[in-house]
Amino acid sequence: MGRGDEEPRWIEMSEISNSSEGEITPGENYHDLGAKYPDAPIPRENDDVIIRRSVLEDLTGVSTIMNWISDGDLVIIEMSELMKRETELHIAVSKIKDFVELDLSGTVLQLGKTRLLILPPEFETTEEKAV
Repeated sequence: MGRGDEEPRWIEMSEISNSSEGEITPGENYHDLGAKYPDAPIPRENDDVIIRRSVLEDLTGVSTIMNWISDGDLVIIEMSELMKRETELHIAVSKIKDFVELDLSGTVLQLGKTRLLILPPEFETTEEKAV
């Protein structure tokens, strides 16, 4: 059997090898790599920016978001589920905003009604002046 006749080898990943949820089937057009490898190592170089997307459903996700921001990642948070619980929403937004703006000197911006954009301190924001 020549080299061209060999079938592709599959690499077993310990995180997904016991799970049928992450199976890749032949002919599959879309692979959600974030679901298949949620903690994949991401090589970083100077001045690289990682954009993280998060759905914040309760207060337990706030610490992960704060870790990403501490690493200098840009974060977009979707909070439509959390908005149904006003007290929890207020606590989560206050924690994130205080950490980003007071501790890190970053910026928190509202995107629409249900999203926040968090910029690490390396990003500068400017206000547009109305003419």
